[in-house]
Amino acid sequence: MAQNETTLPTTEEEWRVRLSPDEFRVLRQAGTEAPWSGEYVSTKTEGMYDCRACGAALYPSTDKFDSNCGWPSFDDAIPGAVKEINDFSHGMARTEIRCANCDSHLGHVFRGEHMTAKNTRHCVNSLSIKLDPKTA
Repeated sequence: MAQNETTLPTTEEEWRVRLSPDEFRVLRQAGTEAPWSGEYVSTKTEGMYDCRACGAALYPSTDKFDSNCGWPSFDDAIPGAVKEINDFSHGMARTEIRCANCDSHLGHVFRGEHMTAKNTRHCVNSLSIKLDPKTA
């Protein structure tokens, strides 16, 4: 469940207190974790992947797939949960994805790779998300 917007930090210093140093680097400074290092790369557990910064629901586990890219991959997000921003850093033209609720960096989205029927891959840092397992 997403936290109330009024409880979200309003400054980067407040975010720094709320997040671990690695989470802050990825979520608030658009960093990335090393490939194959994230806790959710190979996870098959059913549930909902939420934003680690604010708790907003982002990706149902049914949209997760094995892309063999080194990061968790999803072929879709909950409508309106993720926003896309042009990213021209590192000499590349990519599309950054951020949490629509708190503007935290999630990763990048790639299209046209033909990995799924939706032809989309949200390449997400494990440090940007938190799995809320489906309970029976």
